[in-house]
Amino acid sequence: MRFADIKGLEKVKKSLIAAAKADQVAHAQLFMGKQGSPNLPMALAYANYLNCENRDENDACGECPSCTKNSKFIHPDMHFVFPVSATKKITGKDVVSTNFLKEWREFLIANPFGDLNSWSAHYGGEDKQVNISKEESRQIIKNLSLKAFEGKYKVMIVWLPEYMHPSAANGILKILEEPPENTIFLLVSNDSERLLTTILSRTQMVKIPMFSDEDIKEMLVEQHQVDESKAVEIAHLAEGDLSKALRLINNLEDNNHQFFADWMRSCFKRDFADLVKTADFYHTMNKVAQKSLFQYTLNMIRESLIYTAEPSINRMNGQLTDFVSNFSKVMDAEKAEKISSKINDAHYHLERNGSAKMIFLDLSLQIARIIK
Repeated sequence: MRFADIKGLEKVKKSLIAAAKADQVAHAQLFMGKQGSPNLPMALAYANYLNCENRDENDACGECPSCTKNSKFIHPDMHFVFPVSATKKITGKDVVSTNFLKEWREFLIANPFGDLNSWSAHYGGEDKQVNISKEESRQIIKNLSLKAFEGKYKVMIVWLPEYMHPSAANGILKILEEPPENTIFLLVSNDSERLLTTILSRTQMVKIPMFSDEDIKEMLVEQHQVDESKAVEIAHLAEGDLSKALRLINNLEDNNHQFFADWMRSCFKRDFADLVKTADFYHTMNKVAQKSLFQYTLNMIRESLIYTAEPSINRMNGQLTDFVSNFSKVMDAEKAEKISSKINDAHYHLERNGSAKMIFLDLSLQIARIIK
């Protein structure tokens, strides 16, 4: 993983690169970002840059022996700790990161922007509660007890330290505060409020923002060959989360906007026969597509309010701008609040396996009533 593999976030990259060039690398850093932010890829790219043997001005070279090994996540000076759970083959005290390294490397190579759910599904632990056990603190101390083998730095990446057992978290406090020479801790977290204050006080925070819609769109088009118009729609739905965008590529209905537009017109006209037919079709969609339609609806309602307040800052373009312009004429703040509340209720019932047809038809009738 190199900085070039991460679109945007130039300010963060420049800050990290400047610290490395000045040899002012903090020994314990917390890469803090919301779920869906590229904080893990950024930590991986930074670790690669630190040990690159032929850095260029803005990135690791990607060709030296260190970069080659880091691209496969097998560098001897790169260590990982991450949440895991018992499986059929691994149980008890053996449930530690080192026994899942093969699956972890496969996961990072296939999808370095993945989240905890996709990681759990990858190694076969999706039905179990994950954590970083107290055994991990002993493993961390053991792995870091020796000097670096090849690189300048020995790097320990701890992914989602908020899942650490309290004994594990307390067990690494001393080495976190006074690590061996040229040892770097990179903690990658989505929820700093769940971390011990003693860990927070020992780390330098690096805030990682979400991707912009434009960044998501460019990555979908350039790296995943998604049609540009569909990439724009997916980027809008993903809200800065590339992992979510990648899931939507295969699950998003191609006519999502058209479906939404026709649905709103039927609600506005109170065409109840058509709403029943639409509910029948909605019932045949897979659950990801059903939920994405609700999310798309919330997004479009928000965009219509933004357009009403200040047209110049809306994120739509082309055909979508024309639709939002017309839709905003029948949507005010009070209606938007009521409809959004009904959609959230529908989403709640859909998550709990209610009948999609009944949920959608009930929602449609309520929207029809609110609009007129």
